[in-house]
Amino acid sequence: MAGSEEMRVKVRPYEARDLDPIVDLSLRAWVPVYESFARVLGPEVFQRQYPDWRTSQRDEVVAACTERKAHVWVAVAGAKVVGFVAVVLEPEGGSGAVELLAVDPDCQGQEVGTTLAGFATTWMREAGVTLASIWTGGDPGHAPARRTYEKTGYTALPLVRYYKAL
Repeated sequence: MAGSEEMRVKVRPYEARDLDPIVDLSLRAWVPVYESFARVLGPEVFQRQYPDWRTSQRDEVVAACTERKAHVWVAVAGAKVVGFVAVVLEPEGGSGAVELLAVDPDCQGQEVGTTLAGFATTWMREAGVTLASIWTGGDPGHAPARRTYEKTGYTALPLVRYYKAL
């Protein structure tokens, strides 16, 4: 599925059988992000901040999919899960956030992320949300995510987080 050919993607609600494919594609999708973090932060700070990023990222994805705090959908192409998005609504109403979004690396650059971000945004609007947010990194590894979110109409607010090994 790699390349720039058009891919037919359907978004549907998460089902328990989707968990393993979601975890797998997420960990593969986030390798460039954590490699970027390692380059930006340097090995000493990176190791302290992310001593076992695969385990913590897996745990975050599993929690989003199973703890019912998030609304989760998957993108499928044919029978294959090619991405997912998790949305959390604030209890007071009025705001919501895309907490997680990942696309299978073999399917990136084919509008899957844009489709998922657009779907989540529309769903939030229909749920009564008046302010939606998506957080992502400013490092080079997150550049594709930033392009996707901007394409979907989100406005970036540059923030900076500093780290220092002690």
